[in-house]
Amino acid sequence: MPVKVVDASAVAALLFVEAEADLVVGLFGDDDLVAPSLLGFELANICLKKIRAHPADRDRLVNAFTTLDDLAIRTTEIAQHRVLDLAQRTGLSAYDASYLSLALDLDAALITLDKRLAAAARKLAVPLR
Repeated sequence: MPVKVVDASAVAALLFVEAEADLVVGLFGDDDLVAPSLLGFELANICLKKIRAHPADRDRLVNAFTTLDDLAIRTTEIAQHRVLDLAQRTGLSAYDASYLSLALDLDAALITLDKRLAAAARKLAVPLR
């Protein structure tokens, strides 16, 4: 089965039922999904920002965050020195470069809603979904 690398922007859209949620569901398909091990921390930070912006929605947001485990996204460690190099070459943050590095390592498509990450992926001929 094909593997796709999924980033926090795409997963957040799904978890928090953002406008792009239906698009993301279609992009996931039946493929195996993988992400760098930082995915959970990035999603926790996204959740925290949403809670700070909308404190009355705290319970709903926390409940949405806890459904991450239901998505069956395999996480993996990646070589940080390679991420640093890739971040320097592309101008991405080390976090975003982590997803790109993993896609390159696995020769996998990348699912992202992040425009800067998508642009860097295109420049490196990483397929986008």
